[in-house]
Amino acid sequence: MAEKVQQILSDSKAARWTALLIISFTMFAGYLLADIMAPLQGLVRSQLLWTDTEYGFFTSAYGWFNVFFFLLIIGGIILDRFGIRVTGLGAALIMVAGTGLKYFAISSPSLATQTVTLPILGTWKTQVMLAALGYAIFGVGVEIAGITASKTIVKWFKGKEMALAMGMQISVARLGTALALATSLPLAKATGKVSTPILMALIMLCIGVLAFTMYIFMDRKLDASIMKAKGENPDEPAGDDEKFKLSDIFKILGNRGWWYIALLCVLFYSAVFPFLKYATDLMVQKFNVPANWAGALPGLLPFGTIFFTPLFGGIYDKIGKGATIMIVGSVIITTVHLLFSLPFLNHWIFAIFLMMALGVGFSLVPSAMWPSVPKIIPERQLGTAFSLIFWVQNWGLMGVPALIGWVLDKYCITGTKTVGTTVIKTYN
Repeated sequence: MAEKVQQILSDSKAARWTALLIISFTMFAGYLLADIMAPLQGLVRSQLLWTDTEYGFFTSAYGWFNVFFFLLIIGGIILDRFGIRVTGLGAALIMVAGTGLKYFAISSPSLATQTVTLPILGTWKTQVMLAALGYAIFGVGVEIAGITASKTIVKWFKGKEMALAMGMQISVARLGTALALATSLPLAKATGKVSTPILMALIMLCIGVLAFTMYIFMDRKLDASIMKAKGENPDEPAGDDEKFKLSDIFKILGNRGWWYIALLCVLFYSAVFPFLKYATDLMVQKFNVPANWAGALPGLLPFGTIFFTPLFGGIYDKIGKGATIMIVGSVIITTVHLLFSLPFLNHWIFAIFLMMALGVGFSLVPSAMWPSVPKIIPERQLGTAFSLIFWVQNWGLMGVPALIGWVLDKYCITGTKTVGTTVIKTYN
């Protein structure tokens, strides 16, 4: 046993936590870009002259390819067949390509005067369509990167501090969300360009790609140490019983526990991520928070997860009770949204309290949800299992923002008001 501990790289605490740090930084950059436009809805209206429907269309593009072309599921199969190194690097490069296209569209004012018509999608400004296309490409990359990160953690931390490690990875990723919500609007206003925050986040993502290339060498050493511990030749391919087969998809779909987690995932994230896309505007419209720091209040939510998700993950590692943790988190999130909907609760202090409570619920559910998947799914099927869950989740992330934007334009506009030098729409 002592010899095995020395041979397997993941038995080194320093090695496995270093691997986690590298993977987490790449996901930090991805989450930074995923939410970098969320606080800019007001500037998008005033500078780019987008309607709320166009903004909702752009935001919903995140799930286009993942949902309709099954690229996320294909990514999960690639992950199980070809491993973490190939899939992770490919996902990171896809994120860069998508973000580059989105930056080009947002930074090109001339595109706003042109239109493009596509089957099914209809006629849209060229700028909106290209930005949406870039965001859709980015969505493929970041979702595949997410399932790759999850399988990476299982690979390094199985039988150890797995829930804590997943909580830490989520915390670092949420720090990217918090940074986007808190700094995007001030940075755009300071430079006078909506595209500036996107450029800064793109640079950070490129650094994240370089970080992942460092992880590739660690992953190669881990595989070699595992093969050596088993007494196998690292140059020989894995046996057929260790390879993913297409028939495994039906085994996953036939797992009742997997369906419970998938349904919780789509309902949970559809209640949080689309909310963040419009939360900054909500702070201005309902709670009369100054636009300059309205994004800081939604930023409290990911900051809460930074501290609480690892805490709850550590508790899950020690005592279990995953179902109880997920139920409590779901009840908290439901209650918070009900309170947000009450029109007479409109003081900014109340908004802070609700965002903090939402942060607790947002930490409880994933701290138990993601570590529960490896308990019911074999490791060789994990990439596909995670991708199928994320595919179901993307239906919600695609449909809810578009529905919100349409409802705001159709039923809620009452006029305009001036906040500083910006003219924004007002809602009932």
